[in-house]
Amino acid sequence: MAMFSGCYTALITPMTPNHQVNYEGLQRLIEFQIREGVSGILAVGTTGESPTLDWNEHNKVIEKVHEYTGSKGLTIAGTGSNSTQETIDGTEHAADIGVKCVLLVDPYYNGPSSLEIRKEYVEPVASRFPEVQVIPYVIPGRTGTQLYPQDLAVLHQQYPNVSAVKEATGNLDNMRLTRKLCGSNFAILSGDDDQTFNMMTAPDIAAVGAISVASNIAPRAVQSLTQALLAHRTEEANKLYAALKPLFSIVTVKTLERTQFGSVTCKARNPLAFKTLMNVLGMASGPCRQPLGKMTKAGIEIVLSSARKVYETNPAILQPIADFFSVDLRERLYNERFWQGLIYA
Repeated sequence: MAMFSGCYTALITPMTPNHQVNYEGLQRLIEFQIREGVSGILAVGTTGESPTLDWNEHNKVIEKVHEYTGSKGLTIAGTGSNSTQETIDGTEHAADIGVKCVLLVDPYYNGPSSLEIRKEYVEPVASRFPEVQVIPYVIPGRTGTQLYPQDLAVLHQQYPNVSAVKEATGNLDNMRLTRKLCGSNFAILSGDDDQTFNMMTAPDIAAVGAISVASNIAPRAVQSLTQALLAHRTEEANKLYAALKPLFSIVTVKTLERTQFGSVTCKARNPLAFKTLMNVLGMASGPCRQPLGKMTKAGIEIVLSSARKVYETNPAILQPIADFFSVDLRERLYNERFWQGLIYA
């Protein structure tokens, strides 16, 4: 379980202006993450826009992340899909290049039962690749289905290489049941930045770290938060959590937008807000691939307000971006020219 403690960055896949993968930008982002001390990098998770990368791109990004990360952190390959055969093929490629850990998101849209997820999805991968650690990723709000703790416990009992879960149900009772059924030698990793503190401090959940979106922006601070929580340095952890909370709040940004036919709720979902903020801050990012698009004016105002709050009250959190990417954070956060073109007119 120790191999899974700390902060793992769910890396955003940078794109060129014409929506091609920016491999030079990818290398720079990984160099930044490694310099800032994260435990590892998740390549091509859903934050990395896995649904819109074809499998050639998917495999190449995993290769590059593994190459650039090297021995300085754990590479986790996002090989999950809503097709078990695709998942097996992707996992085989990852294993062949030396990746020792894969993340399998619950199969989205086609809606298998928990039993089917166990028997027809995770088991075929875990049994075929016993040398690869398999982390199920449970996020029913995005997939419309869920691997339940009971089936997760069966997997953990039967397969030594299923010893962790990325938990993004938002349901603390579900997490408590996972801990109860899977035991103390099973790693629960937070898949929701805003839940990490609660998950790691609750003794009946005892999460050991996070696979984080916010660490794309603040890797050292999120890693420091997880390390403080693991070491039970409560006062330090409280301060870090309070400082990071504005960033945690923008994983999804909700606004009410007017149309000629009435108002409608607009939900800018991950990775749109963080990719937009990375563009504003001068980090390699680029556009999202369709069907994700741009933020609204109201949406980017929420993102900028949150980033400015961090910059003004805890400048050390964002200072590594200024140092590594040679940017003036004040100019970028307050000068409108840096977000022109990033929002819908």
